[in-house]
Amino acid sequence: MGGALLVLVLSGCGNEAGPTPPRQGGEPGPDALPTKLDALTVDQCYASPRTQLPKGCEKYVTEVGNVPGAARKRADDRDPQLTAEATKLDQAVGEFRSAGCTTVPAAGGACSQALVDIAAALSGLKKQVDARPTSG
Repeated sequence: MGGALLVLVLSGCGNEAGPTPPRQGGEPGPDALPTKLDALTVDQCYASPRTQLPKGCEKYVTEVGNVPGAARKRADDRDPQLTAEATKLDQAVGEFRSAGCTTVPAAGGACSQALVDIAAALSGLKKQVDARPTSG
């Protein structure tokens, strides 16, 4: 009987989930910011914003939209210039979204201008980040 009880107890252990794997994705930490900026600044929506179809840049704009938060974490109230650049980028992304650009199938107009503004703000923020050592 003791052996049967031991088998029941041990078989119950096999149903446990085990350790939870580390979470993947989400917003990158401040130290991932330079890498993310490098990746975003080779995107065609950044490189030639006037000729891109706005609805084709939806994923790019979503990724760019995560950058201001990471930049503010990096600035950590010690770098008002970086915080200002993050705010400019937030505003440019907001322009794109509020104009409904994710459904606009043709280049030109307010949506192309919003992409130009995003590219300019992203450039300004990248210069600020590149000019400073990574946080530790």
